[in-house]
Amino acid sequence: MTSPALTFPIKSHYRPGEITGLCDAAINTATAALARIAEQPPEKRTIDTTLLAFETAMADFGDATLPLTLMGYVYPDPAIAAEGSACEEKAGMFVVSVFTRRDLYDAIKDAVTRTPEESRLQKETLRQFKKNGLALPDNRLAVVRAKKEQLTKLEVEFTANLNNDTSSIGFSAAELDGVPKEALATFARTASGLYRVTTKYPDYIPVMQNAKNGGTRKRLYTAFVNRQAEANTRLLTEAIKVRRECARELGYGSWADYRLDGRMAKSTKTVLDFLYGLKEPLKEKIRHDLAALVLLKKELEPGADRVEPWDLAYLTEQERKRKFALDDETIRKFFPFERVVQGMFDCFGPLFGIRFTEVTGAKVWAPGVKLYRVINASDKRTLAYIYFDMFPRDGKYGHMMMVPLISGRAKGQEYTVPVTAIVGNFRAPAGDIPSLLTHDDVEGLFHEFGHALHGSLTQAPYASLSGSSVEWDFVETPSQALENWAWEPAVLDAISGNYANPTEKLPAALRDRIIAARDLDAGLKYTRMLVISTEDMTFHTADGPVDVTDIADKAYRDLMGIPPLEGGHEPATIGHFMGGYDAGYYSYLWAEVYALNVFARFKKDGLFNATTGAAYRHWILEQGNMQDGTVLLKGFLEKEPGMDVFYERLHIRPPAETPWSGSVRRHGSS
Repeated sequence: MTSPALTFPIKSHYRPGEITGLCDAAINTATAALARIAEQPPEKRTIDTTLLAFETAMADFGDATLPLTLMGYVYPDPAIAAEGSACEEKAGMFVVSVFTRRDLYDAIKDAVTRTPEESRLQKETLRQFKKNGLALPDNRLAVVRAKKEQLTKLEVEFTANLNNDTSSIGFSAAELDGVPKEALATFARTASGLYRVTTKYPDYIPVMQNAKNGGTRKRLYTAFVNRQAEANTRLLTEAIKVRRECARELGYGSWADYRLDGRMAKSTKTVLDFLYGLKEPLKEKIRHDLAALVLLKKELEPGADRVEPWDLAYLTEQERKRKFALDDETIRKFFPFERVVQGMFDCFGPLFGIRFTEVTGAKVWAPGVKLYRVINASDKRTLAYIYFDMFPRDGKYGHMMMVPLISGRAKGQEYTVPVTAIVGNFRAPAGDIPSLLTHDDVEGLFHEFGHALHGSLTQAPYASLSGSSVEWDFVETPSQALENWAWEPAVLDAISGNYANPTEKLPAALRDRIIAARDLDAGLKYTRMLVISTEDMTFHTADGPVDVTDIADKAYRDLMGIPPLEGGHEPATIGHFMGGYDAGYYSYLWAEVYALNVFARFKKDGLFNATTGAAYRHWILEQGNMQDGTVLLKGFLEKEPGMDVFYERLHIRPPAETPWSGSVRRHGSS
């Protein structure tokens, strides 16, 4: 008989009202624990009864509420999912109230630490209190608390709007000419017989890449960049205003200055220098890329003289087919989801000294969700659990993400078993056809798996410093590093197998063409990241009111070199702006540099070199935030990271000066 601990790492089925009750109970339990800390007479306080008791109370609270808030993103019953979203708002408001309590701050700041680990915990905990206004007098602290609570409400509402969005368009078969029949078979049909195409990725991408009709692509693109346009534009605009007011109340010049305090970049200027240093090299690259796409469009549509935003995915895909004879539907046949997952486990398990087993019979929140146990290879200990929820459903989160659910931390002589979930939206199985992935899907899976490993293999003693609770501009390093393995011949061989004949691997010629095509849209990919990073920093350094749509359109026009969609409101659809990446989207580009440095060492030592894998596990995956990211990187790389690998990866000329690499040297020596 399977033990409950094995089958139920988190509760996955809820009755109406149950999430609400559990959420309230978690808040009450934490409130009581925090009261015991605050009520102690100063002369009786110790490190154990203040700082460490606080850490335990908040870790227990997180473990109790994070699984509940996940249900707001994934639970099939919309009423139960709404309870999960409401819990996320309540939990966020509670955390704001905690970190604006002067009695708790006073108790923790005076605690005498005994070890470097306790000193690190105290430093980071006090930083969070101070960034919530505890250095201010009570009247100004109350203002900060109110603004933080307001932000929580705005952010949760924005996210819920996107999760619950049901935008779709009905198209005739003629309008979808060029879309693979395999994709058409997955679309729902309207009462009048039209194909119902949603703005979820499994529908959106095949149409945008393959529909010959430019009008079809424009209609779908318009719907995609206008999801929740009116409501979310208002919410984002209001959030930016409140953030600016909050930052100034806290003594910062801008919200970007506030957010960057305590991150690897350290200052707004460093980030702006970094982004500016990429601007001209990437503009040069995308000009070259767009020129090729214009020529192709002229050939396909005589008389055309420019490309439009809704053409980019289509023309890139057609160029990919022409130059490299690549077709996603052919590629999919060799990447059945189950085979890819097992192949991924087989590659990374020995590299990092772990094994993966599926937990059969595990209770999950929806059909198709799977649970895996992560086992330490040397002593067979259970290290972690990872849920995989990979197929779209109505009301489910529409993109890909990794979610921490139970934190890793020391409890006496034991270490807890962390739990994470990877949430995605791959094409679902249909009849006898399993879920089949594109290579882009594979790369995305590797990315989220990198995050999950960060959460699973942590050995940091404190929940608030464990797993991916690192500096925000370091958090994407493990995920983006793992993406690089998805482009290696040995890995593609290991994870592939024809779904109709599993012994038939991805043909070598097709594999090599996939790899050769990697750089085809690199200019578009990285310029797109630069566009969003630029508008994000513009939003959060502005002195006054912002027009988020106008700022986004100007950044797009300047950097992409083509006009944006007239009437589009894309910032309303970018969950990152209201999901923790505010004044932080640059971290994808920033961490890409670190990730490429990490992968360069593996390429030098051997992709599956277990000694290097053990060093990576120790320095990057296990440490959490027990040391600064610069220290961890230098420990693994055995040198300072540099920008050279990034410019080599993009095949672009570096600027005359590289402010970012100078800042890395400065940070490394501090």
